[in-house]
Amino acid sequence: MASRNFGAEKLVEILRGDMVESSHYGHMAISDNKGNLKYSWGNPEKIIYPRSSCKMIQALPLLESGSADNYKLESKHLALACASHNGGSVHLEVAKDWLQKLNLEPKHLLCGAHKPYDIEELKYLKDNGLTPTQLHNNCSGKHLGFLTVSRKFQKINHEKLNYIDIEHPVQVMVQKAFEEMTGSINPKFALDGCSAPNFTCTVEALARSMANLARPDGFGQSRKLAIKRLRDAVLQNPHLIAGEDRLCTKLMKRSAGRFIVKVGAEGVYTAILMEEGLGIALKISDGARRASECLIVTILAKLGLLDKKDPEIKDIMEAPIINWSKHPTGVLKASENIWKGGKPLIL
Repeated sequence: MASRNFGAEKLVEILRGDMVESSHYGHMAISDNKGNLKYSWGNPEKIIYPRSSCKMIQALPLLESGSADNYKLESKHLALACASHNGGSVHLEVAKDWLQKLNLEPKHLLCGAHKPYDIEELKYLKDNGLTPTQLHNNCSGKHLGFLTVSRKFQKINHEKLNYIDIEHPVQVMVQKAFEEMTGSINPKFALDGCSAPNFTCTVEALARSMANLARPDGFGQSRKLAIKRLRDAVLQNPHLIAGEDRLCTKLMKRSAGRFIVKVGAEGVYTAILMEEGLGIALKISDGARRASECLIVTILAKLGLLDKKDPEIKDIMEAPIINWSKHPTGVLKASENIWKGGKPLIL
């Protein structure tokens, strides 16, 4: 039976010696596709911005509109549409190939440009006196998806095409998919870091949407097929979703096809549990990624979906804090609240 609390709950803590020095509070929910909570922490009705954790939902119109097939997109392109990637050479190769299919240029992407997270690519740009382009933006795949849908339906001057405007047909389709998947009607929105609209929902609704991606009962055949293709693309190309040094990629390489995880900015994480037909959503109130990463790994391990004995997994669940002299000073770990009084989580 899930509990319903109405304030943020302490979910992650940092110990120095044997004393809690700092704490991260937040909200988390595990739900089925009908909105039945299996477990919750904090306030599952807390309204949040999902940020990039819902990119698979934002990619649904790319398939449901027929745009992906119209431009003969492959699994790698669909994966990039769901990605928050490092902007490394492997990501740029797919993005450039996709842009060529559209016969457009980087300037047509409205996500803006930022330095790549990939160290080798960043060094390459610096060594050659080059500046980042929109393709280096971690959201370039999502924007390529939007632009593909727009290009299929509107054969007009794309330099003047504001496909991220809330009233543009692309965003109308995205909002409709978001509402149907989350059950949130007429959500508020604000601009994401990449300038696209990001719609609000509750933590519970976000978890439900992930359960819908796991088990899309009640949706039409077109939606079911689109979800399957996106899930398959993500699981077949985990390196494209983030990067070899990033948690999303590392976890999905260990998932054996059982789950998909996706980070969102400001302390958001989601997970799709395929076999169980469940979704997980969490939000760390202060936006700390160190806490959201610890929490998503801990909960997946507690559910038996990750190996607690795996050294890399253990080091995220109980991340050692080392000082400049290489002496251990403490640990970052999930709080006792996560363990529900020591009782196992049974799905």
